[in-house]
Amino acid sequence: MARRVEFVDTSILCNLLEVPGKCQDREKVIEELRRKREARDCDLLLPVTAVIETGNHIAQLPDGRMRRTCAERFAGVLRTVVEGNAPWALNEVEWDAAHLSALIEGGSTGSSLVEHACNQLGCGDLNILIERDRYLARTSGVAATVWTLDTLLASYA
Repeated sequence: MARRVEFVDTSILCNLLEVPGKCQDREKVIEELRRKREARDCDLLLPVTAVIETGNHIAQLPDGRMRRTCAERFAGVLRTVVEGNAPWALNEVEWDAAHLSALIEGGSTGSSLVEHACNQLGCGDLNILIERDRYLARTSGVAATVWTLDTLLASYA
């Protein structure tokens, strides 16, 4: 049986960090994370894309105090990743011409970046799929999906 890996989407990270306006499913996400950790049936990877998108959501919060509070929580979570104490590991991705070409071509989705944009799948979501594709290309014996609350992204994951 292949080892299972799940890429943690921005929607999950925002719920866990309790980012205002982006955390309506917080309790469900916390419970699912608890279940995943107890079951130990998959490894969680944090895509670089989710880090960037989450940071952008936090930076766009209108309330300065809430922005600071969320940014401090976010920095704390990122610190746990660096220290190896997080429930997930960072997906280390090389951002190079091959990555950018895969993004433009849409990777394994069968549609290009342009087609996805026209169908409202954002570049960040597509890039998480590209990160997953590139991870699968450099590993063996792994089945990889995306843990997300986004129905359009989930349809490709």
